[in-house]
Amino acid sequence: MSTDVLSADPAKNPTYYLVEDEDHHHESGGSTAIGFWMYLMSDCLIFAVLFACYGVLGRNYAAGPSGADLFDLKFVAVNTALLLLSSITYGFAMLTVGKARPGATLLWLAITGLFGVGFLAVELNEFAHLIHEGATPQRSAFLSSFFTLVGTHGLHVTFGIVWLLTLMVQVHRYGLIADNQRRLMCLSMFWHFLDVVWIGVFTVVYLMGAM
Repeated sequence: MSTDVLSADPAKNPTYYLVEDEDHHHESGGSTAIGFWMYLMSDCLIFAVLFACYGVLGRNYAAGPSGADLFDLKFVAVNTALLLLSSITYGFAMLTVGKARPGATLLWLAITGLFGVGFLAVELNEFAHLIHEGATPQRSAFLSSFFTLVGTHGLHVTFGIVWLLTLMVQVHRYGLIADNQRRLMCLSMFWHFLDVVWIGVFTVVYLMGAM
């Protein structure tokens, strides 16, 4: 066997180093994906616990207002539409990633971010209105569980918007390189996950609570 095959000198055996570098690159991307899925599963557990708490405490009004007294379903429907539209526009952004069009990707990401900000603005306005009416978290177990569940989702949307803005800067500076494509895919899964959670919130908290 030739000693050059196992040589540690890159000048004698550049192919060996190229293969080794590619292996390390794939391992890094794989570990990122595994780590992200672990994080997403932990988020699933967090929201599962919050939904369970709301299921137990959601009818304990302590002689205070109920969901039927507080919720405006038309208002919540607008908020839901904003978040669902943001999921569609993010899908358009991922389509442009596959076509290697960074300019179009940035445009759709910006539209997605605007929908996300609109969602947060409506939610914060709802919280401010409830607090103004005296429906504060400490008023009853129902309101404590409501603010905790809906507020936690809102914090996740806020984090998603910050993440989205960071990726927009990365795409603007470096283009649609492999690392940025992987990051955009991770954010895509996170964003759609938040949509699924919100559908649960809309159904369990608002629709059932308004009955």
